[in-house]
Amino acid sequence: MPKAGGFPPLGAHVPCQPVPAPVPTPLAGWMSNPSAVTHPFVSGAAIGLNAPTNPGMAILKHPRTPPTANPSIEYSSADSDHVSKRTRPIGISDEVNLPVNILPVSYPQIHNQATYTMEDLPKTVTRTLSQGSNPMSMDFHPLQQTILLVGTNVGDIALWDVGTRERLIHKNFKVWELGTCSMSLQASLVKDPAVSVNRIIWSPDGSLFGVAYSRHIVQIYSYHGSDDIRQHLEIDAHVGGVNDIAFAHPNKQLSFITCGDDKTIKVWDATSGTKQYTFEGHGAPVYSVCPHHKENIQFIFSTALDGKIKAWLYDNLGSRVDYDAPGHWCTTMAYSADGLRLFSCGTSKEGETFIVEWNETEGAVKRTYQGFRKRSLGVVQFDTTRNRFLAAGDEFLLKFWDMDNTNLLTTIDADGGLPASPRIRFNKEGTLLAVSTHDNGIKILANADGIRLLRTLENRSFNASRTVSETVTKPMISPLSAAAVATTSGITDRTAPPMPISGMNGDGRNLVDVKPRITDESMDKSKIWKLTEINEPTQFRSLRLVDILRTSKISRLIYTNSGAAILALASNAIHLLWKWPRHERNSSGKATASVAPQLWQPPSGILMTNEITDTNPDEAVHCFALSKNDSYVMSASGGKISLFNMMTFKTMTTFMPPPPAATFLAFHPQDNNIIAIGMDDSTIQIYNVRVDEVKSKLRGHSKRITGLAFSNVLDVLVSSGADAQLCVWGTDGWEKQRSRFLQTQSARTPSTISDTHVQFHQDQIHLLAVHETQIAIYETTKLECVKQWSPREGSAPVSHATFSCDSQLIYASFLDATVCIFNAANLKLRCRILPAAYLPASVSTNVYPLVIAAHPSEPNQFALGLTDGGVHVLKPLESEGKWGVNPPTENGSASSLSAAPTAGPSSSDQPQR
Repeated sequence: MPKAGGFPPLGAHVPCQPVPAPVPTPLAGWMSNPSAVTHPFVSGAAIGLNAPTNPGMAILKHPRTPPTANPSIEYSSADSDHVSKRTRPIGISDEVNLPVNILPVSYPQIHNQATYTMEDLPKTVTRTLSQGSNPMSMDFHPLQQTILLVGTNVGDIALWDVGTRERLIHKNFKVWELGTCSMSLQASLVKDPAVSVNRIIWSPDGSLFGVAYSRHIVQIYSYHGSDDIRQHLEIDAHVGGVNDIAFAHPNKQLSFITCGDDKTIKVWDATSGTKQYTFEGHGAPVYSVCPHHKENIQFIFSTALDGKIKAWLYDNLGSRVDYDAPGHWCTTMAYSADGLRLFSCGTSKEGETFIVEWNETEGAVKRTYQGFRKRSLGVVQFDTTRNRFLAAGDEFLLKFWDMDNTNLLTTIDADGGLPASPRIRFNKEGTLLAVSTHDNGIKILANADGIRLLRTLENRSFNASRTVSETVTKPMISPLSAAAVATTSGITDRTAPPMPISGMNGDGRNLVDVKPRITDESMDKSKIWKLTEINEPTQFRSLRLVDILRTSKISRLIYTNSGAAILALASNAIHLLWKWPRHERNSSGKATASVAPQLWQPPSGILMTNEITDTNPDEAVHCFALSKNDSYVMSASGGKISLFNMMTFKTMTTFMPPPPAATFLAFHPQDNNIIAIGMDDSTIQIYNVRVDEVKSKLRGHSKRITGLAFSNVLDVLVSSGADAQLCVWGTDGWEKQRSRFLQTQSARTPSTISDTHVQFHQDQIHLLAVHETQIAIYETTKLECVKQWSPREGSAPVSHATFSCDSQLIYASFLDATVCIFNAANLKLRCRILPAAYLPASVSTNVYPLVIAAHPSEPNQFALGLTDGGVHVLKPLESEGKWGVNPPTENGSASSLSAAPTAGPSSSDQPQR
């Protein structure tokens, strides 16, 4: 079992410095000699008792949390620009195990408040795929939830679309350049050509995948969508087998890490294939690697077949940890999706299996999960999902645990046919689970959300095949009607002067359906695409949520991350929370337009109400941000920022009194204690809640901040302001990388102060920018506009817009209360909902949606927040399943966001670096 002493802290290290002798205290370990090297943005570097003088962050070592404390809350006495010294609970986290310096408080532990039940586990067999050889490793694409990579025991690799049941790619093992390989590999292959895949894995953004083989070789492929994969790198990486491969971002560049039978771990540049580091120190073949990072410190855990666990920084100073894993043989390690909890699964040579949770503070086993037989019949593989569940394949079954309970939660046999120790893999959202079968196949299990996802893809596949089967003659269009075609498409030709684009006319709430003139002979009228227009309540599902509080206009609106509730912030600074019950009419317990929710309040009856100032409430800017597990909401309405407990509605703390006032809030995606706060003085403040300190102030806008969005893939923050400007900031040092003003149509003049909203596409590279004059898609690295749609002159301005949860659609609302639904890939209008369809005739013509929110797991559901205080949930009829029909595309597929060429930027639009 693990030795006493704990995982010591990671710190900054100076090459060629002697390692100090062990200190007989819990703080001995990964720290180096005191150094003048500084890391200015390692937040929380001073946390911890007896912190070393080295300024590097003590990542894996912090004072032990008292058992009665709430680790998601912290007392702090640090100063900031806005907060005087105090002892108020202010740190927040999505899990109870975040190791921070805390004192006991009276609030209950409320981590994992997203109401997951066993019904959220994927247990229904929906697909059976025939692979042809035994799957050894599987991995779902990080963004495309139904794309599955498979590597087998004979070296084959396959790419499946489990939605359509189609095997997109199947490749047998082949050395690309045998002549460049080592003589030992060539001799080995001649002696025994049998090769197995030990691990196959996607890169974080899904643009690459790596394959580790049982013979020396690692192959890296680039993925370009559908069935397009290309050879990228082939490396003779280790002597003997390559047992594992993983991707990481040390030094802000993509690398991959391998380990092998030669007892080494190696780090390679993912672009060039150059070897960056070799870590030596294990006394047995290295079985697995687990790269991770805590704040700005990158490190790697490794396990070997002698049961040793070691940890490494990206330097040449050797391992910092040497512990024994339960089982002392084949062990893999994995963090929960939020990166806060560490687990391992190990099988001994005698067949005993252990799944444990590690206490990073102590370097000891925190929990050992029960439910394994004494003698497993193979090496057990495990996986985690939703920051809540663990799963493993054992005894011809799938076994599940709640992370917070060591007892077995449930088992399923997946309708039988599983091997003794099946291979398993969840998709990123936890809605699908791939399981290997004894007959060289794969079963896909799904929960209710996964079943709906697969049905949606089946419908798309059917429609696509039907479209392909129809031969349609290209229409003859007169020069006069060519402009009408461009108007219908809604896309600005970026190579020509902008012209007014399709949208709405100025006649109240009716829009003109502009159609090209097409000769009867050139096209069968039955095959002419027509915009879907909804003007009757019977054409779709719509539900107005009951509000007994009689609030004023809805200023902010969001679905909770679990999809089971909607949170609104009204202009009177009161929050409204509607929760959907789980019952026979709504077995998923998710938000729906078919079942009415409850306006929820805690037993105390208190309301979540923001502090307001003495100024006109109508002039206040309202903003909020929801934590990843729906436990906390941070909110402001012109006064101080408030932190609310979503279960009790209690105000946990308030901070940052105006001026300046907060106008937009965004949690850092990797650390809920880091918050980007947009201010009405045009600055952005990077605030560390844990230490109560403003870490940086970003200046680049000239008017108030109206939008903030983080990209996990690019490690950037994008800001937008009332000055119609977009700015890109690196999250490493918070430096400004580039900026650009929106390119507005000359025919449409924006109002004096107009908000600009930003949201990242699911690929975390493209960006949706929303302004009253336009909806635009930007490529973030160059900040170039690749698609743009603008309402026609004289028509109603855009009030708000958002991506659907799968980024395939854009929902947009307008000041005349019309709602339009666009294809995100090409900004073509596919469906239009007129106000009469969802607003009663008695409602004033001045009522319109001010905000629009998309369901987090239902791509075709969204909600509107209206100026009269109403909230409406909308979705298509069950018989339709989607909004409208895809408009026809010309010159190829509409799947690429970068299909349209862009004109060179004017001098005023040049990126600033």
